[in-house]
Amino acid sequence: MNAIQRVMDYLQHHELVLTTAESCTAGSIVSLLATIPGCGACLDAGYVVYSPEAKKRLLGVRQETLDRFNLTSQEVAWEMAVGALHDSDANLVIANTGIAGPEGQDGIPPGTLWFAWGFRNGERLHVFTRKERFPGDRCSVLDQAARYALDMIPAYHQRFLRGEG
Repeated sequence: MNAIQRVMDYLQHHELVLTTAESCTAGSIVSLLATIPGCGACLDAGYVVYSPEAKKRLLGVRQETLDRFNLTSQEVAWEMAVGALHDSDANLVIANTGIAGPEGQDGIPPGTLWFAWGFRNGERLHVFTRKERFPGDRCSVLDQAARYALDMIPAYHQRFLRGEG
């Protein structure tokens, strides 16, 4: 069984429905899930929000946050995650923002991404964030980042269930 199938099985077993807010990975997370038959039972929506304007318009990321913290920041990833869940029936969100390369930007090295995993149970919402840096060329960074985002769902979900974070 491949890693994506294991994630899909986890989503189904725990009745998790995912929505994504992808900037850096530009839909790669949803594309990976789409390779598994039956993914529609665990997938609500996928936002691809590359530009700052799209992040603001579609997800409610605040201009103040962008100005103060930069596009590649924990705060932007967090606001993207919360915004993606706003109009969704999903109970899980993955958001990311970063720099795939080949060049860095604003002093941030290529391959740097901020991720957010959010879980909702009724009115309870908790968002976990993490920064990672992936080696390689642009295509390799995008693939590693999308797989990483999915691979981390069980660990963060278990933390959510235990009330950690």
